[in-house]
Amino acid sequence: MNLRVLRPFAFSGLMLVAACASASAGSVATSPSSAAAQEPAGPMPDSPAPWLYVANQVSATVSVIDMEADSVIATVDLQALGFTSNAKPHHVAVEPDGSYWYVSLIGDSRVLKFSRDNELVGQAEFTAPGMLVIDPGSDRLFVGRSMMAVNPPQRIGRIDRTSMTIEEVDVFFARPHALAVAYEGATVYSASLAQNSIATLDVESEDVELSQVEGPPHTLVQFAVSPDGRWLVAGGELTSRMLVFAIGDDPVPEFRIAIEVGPAPWHPMFSPDGATLWFGNRLANTVTVVDTQTWTVASVIEGDGLAEPHGIAMSPDGAKVYVSSRNLKGEYVPEGAGAGAEQNGTVVVIDAVTRQIEKVIQVGRYAAGLGAAARPQS
Repeated sequence: MNLRVLRPFAFSGLMLVAACASASAGSVATSPSSAAAQEPAGPMPDSPAPWLYVANQVSATVSVIDMEADSVIATVDLQALGFTSNAKPHHVAVEPDGSYWYVSLIGDSRVLKFSRDNELVGQAEFTAPGMLVIDPGSDRLFVGRSMMAVNPPQRIGRIDRTSMTIEEVDVFFARPHALAVAYEGATVYSASLAQNSIATLDVESEDVELSQVEGPPHTLVQFAVSPDGRWLVAGGELTSRMLVFAIGDDPVPEFRIAIEVGPAPWHPMFSPDGATLWFGNRLANTVTVVDTQTWTVASVIEGDGLAEPHGIAMSPDGAKVYVSSRNLKGEYVPEGAGAGAEQNGTVVVIDAVTRQIEKVIQVGRYAAGLGAAARPQS
């Protein structure tokens, strides 16, 4: 592998677009109904409905949600499978057709592979795994390091999804966390939590080109690539900015704009048509929607169930957005809930058109990463 020259991102003439929860930003506040978690016994239902997987980091469980009924249909107990109470499931990736799903275990240093029937069929060992991203055009699954890992190896993982064998690839900076795949799997992006660096990895040659993002420490949490492959975005936890990079003709990202948003923008996600960008603001208990034609804030959504929002996913038809919340401070307690409900994480269901919260689903403690199939089996 080769490390190529460092490219700085010039912030001269930096354009900042301010976000506010005003009428012009499309602020939305709602008080939806709440749905308690349901855990039926027996086998998984024989249903073509798309399923959403929720990593409950403190509970050491993964909740499975039917995205048509918006209810929990199963809970995978990792301790019952022999993993520890400190397994810390963090992020989920799902095969495009929904046939298998993968979860990273920070505490047990494993990436697990499950069938749609929630049968454990494989695993790979990797120190403090964090974000997961599937290359839909190959058999590769990429894995970064957890934000909780203080000094992990300066490498990301590349897993063969069939054999679950793993190779580690150097990215040459500390604490690689954010991940994205672009150019039909030919390029992988990784960003450091410790410094303003982005690595552009050519998957076949393993050449890495480092780019330096100027300005104060951003702590780039996670990437998203636009459906047309033209844009790469990353949220800066410490600067409350969503950074936008062009990746059209050249895979090395070119900085274009920084959008000022709410505190701690977390996992970003483009709508299927690329017209909007969605993400939770972990320290504001809100969800921000950005218009990608103008790169301005279109809506700021707040309401019941949003309590330290973390992960995000969208239904395959683009009609609904799902946002998980840690709720570690017990800021959301459903009306009429029993003892201990204040410790539950949540998944908030948002209508993508009206931007109203439709439902709050209770899941396990510290609801973190979400995963759903892009093209579920019919």
